[in-house]
Amino acid sequence: MIVTVTPNPSLDRTVTLATALTRGAVQRVDSVTVEPGGKGINVARALTLAGVDAVAVLPAADTDPLLVALRAQGVPFTGVPITEPVRTNLAITETDGTTTKLNERGARLDAAALDALTQCVVAKAEHASWVVLSGSLPPGVPDDWYAHVVRLLAPMPCRVAVDTSEKPLAELAAAFGVAAPDLIKPNGEELASIVGASPAALETAAAQGDLSPVVSAAERLVARGVGSVLATLGAAGAVLVNTTGAWLATPPPIVPRSTVGAGDASLAGYLRAAVGGVEPPRRLRMAVAYGSAAAALPGSALPAPAQLDLDAVRVTPLVTTNPEVLQ
Repeated sequence: MIVTVTPNPSLDRTVTLATALTRGAVQRVDSVTVEPGGKGINVARALTLAGVDAVAVLPAADTDPLLVALRAQGVPFTGVPITEPVRTNLAITETDGTTTKLNERGARLDAAALDALTQCVVAKAEHASWVVLSGSLPPGVPDDWYAHVVRLLAPMPCRVAVDTSEKPLAELAAAFGVAAPDLIKPNGEELASIVGASPAALETAAAQGDLSPVVSAAERLVARGVGSVLATLGAAGAVLVNTTGAWLATPPPIVPRSTVGAGDASLAGYLRAAVGGVEPPRRLRMAVAYGSAAAALPGSALPAPAQLDLDAVRVTPLVTTNPEVLQ
């Protein structure tokens, strides 16, 4: 069982334009899709498509349209009741795949709802192989909530993955001494922010083929107790760093249609491979195959296994201290 936790879920409305987005202009929409969203929900959706046992934990009223959509897609979930409706996020996708996102703040969680959500996560974790904490935090939730939950789960046998940003990520990083997860999945900007590096310099180096700043930053986090760092770098692929080495995976060429959910698909791919018992480089290969497949799909659609091109993903060792680890 993989448990995904999405404290700030959404209905993701994606509009696709036939031309480039022009600020201040009136433009015609080519197509519209509406999907259940939020980073953890996206991970659960992708895993469900692959036949992996997963359940999404989230705050929402039983009649909320988001839960109606999850039922329609056959995605298992556990909802913690709240009174406010789940937010709607808007993504505007241009013909070249460029995506502009407008995200609402989300439904406020009062103390009782937050306590119920925390207790639900801990209870689900007792039967989980992985617990995935994903996305932003809604109003009413303290910035250190992810760090708090990681500490609560530390004595349990499940492994913990975290994918967040901004203040919640900073608070988690500050607590690595007592709340270091088994996996974090930052993008280049988020990775730089944790170690105090320049995001522009790190991303520029990665785009030019120099992955040493990415590896160095990730190694610093592993030294602080993080089990593995899966750094997603967009079209450049992704880097995986753990105590045994570092690897780069580059994606096959695709025609990008939407980047919404691509990072979440990458995390789902990694977890699917992890529960299958494969070695870290093959987990990275699966992650990049999922991410690139998602970017080639419209809106916030997520790929099924038949849509992956694993053979086209190239994995290259960057640093390794264990020659027996498979490439």
